[in-house]
Amino acid sequence: MLCSAEILHNAQESGVAILAFNTPYLPMVRPIIQAIADLDSFALVETARLEWIKFAAQGPVAIATEFARWNDPLYVRLHLDHVPVIDEDDQQVDYMGIIREALDLGYHSVMIDASRLSLADNIAATRRVVELAHHAGVPCEAELGAVLGHEAGPLPPYDELFESGRGFTSVEEARQFVSETGCDWLSVAIGNVHGAVSGAFKDQKKVEARLNLDHLDRLRQVTGVPLVLHGGSGIRREYVLAAIQKGIAKVNIGTEIRQAYETALRESGSQSAAESAVYQRTCWLIKDYFNVAGIRKQVTEGKQA
Repeated sequence: MLCSAEILHNAQESGVAILAFNTPYLPMVRPIIQAIADLDSFALVETARLEWIKFAAQGPVAIATEFARWNDPLYVRLHLDHVPVIDEDDQQVDYMGIIREALDLGYHSVMIDASRLSLADNIAATRRVVELAHHAGVPCEAELGAVLGHEAGPLPPYDELFESGRGFTSVEEARQFVSETGCDWLSVAIGNVHGAVSGAFKDQKKVEARLNLDHLDRLRQVTGVPLVLHGGSGIRREYVLAAIQKGIAKVNIGTEIRQAYETALRESGSQSAAESAVYQRTCWLIKDYFNVAGIRKQVTEGKQA
């Protein structure tokens, strides 16, 4: 079975992106995998710690168990998304314990998010996780810069954030970070924002984000690793497609499918309708928005497949 690191490398070389679908509710896993397989695509199913705390994903064991029920290794791998050192509520997290558990459960890739720390402390924490993951033969994603949105309360005005470059990943810091940590993939901040996860804000339409493509170009040149775009829901399509051509090899999707699930369940009271809504939205994202239907052989067998 081709490992996730090779698949993302193939995606970047081919100018396509691997979508990574977050699963804040366990019943979302089956329709996501079904949509990926039906469209002969390839994607990651992923779970982040905040989805166990603020939603109903329950934890890495529950997600791994549900994933195993529907897993088809021709089309999907299981990824551990955001495990923070300091979480969105400024609480310390036992990140090493969570990542060890995920590796023991057979997750195919993991992510450490020490981006709320100083550069030196981010490097140190990330290096520890990279060593642990590589010992298990698993790639490790890290984050540098501030992809805002998960914190309590509303975002500052988006245009102000974008024009100021607040939180953008520093090019020189990225060069140092990748060199000193050995991370396999790097999540970067170039104008992208996460969807809100707290209170009434989580139900609001996500801001239509833009991406600084020139900044992305510079990051790709100095890092030499596949780059990851978090907060992939709601970004203007022309920006995200251009970003994929400039080195983004993985795009995280959360808000788009979570809100489809929640809205259908709230309006119909039907679990089946909610799962159907996730399937339909996932198909639309794969086929119509990101143009990644039919990429399975291309990314699992290489550029010439």
